[in-house]
Amino acid sequence: MARVTVEDCIDKVDTRFDLVLLAAHRARAILSGAPLLVDRDNDKNAVVALREIADEVIDLPNLQESLISALQRVMPEDDVEEDEVVDPLAIEHKTEDQQPVSELDMMRALTADRDGSSDSRF
Repeated sequence: MARVTVEDCIDKVDTRFDLVLLAAHRARAILSGAPLLVDRDNDKNAVVALREIADEVIDLPNLQESLISALQRVMPEDDVEEDEVVDPLAIEHKTEDQQPVSELDMMRALTADRDGSSDSRF
């Protein structure tokens, strides 16, 4: 059943890779409780998702947008403005107890780690 469904879906989706991504996303949505758009017929969620794509009962652009937004790690409102340039040397380094570490102390710690000398912090 799934092989025939994949062959039916190839005409609707650009590549097999896109088909796999979209069908997997839809199958996870079905698993989460999304309503079925075709009869289950004792099929698993992946096959139901492929049948929905093959029968064109699901809106592919909306499914693709849903997939993209689910995979995004940076939210649009968290984007840094282009004119805001962050100086990496101006960033204040803090330790576990949230006290600032000077640049000299940071260099000493890095040099000690590189040289393999014992560290008195532990």
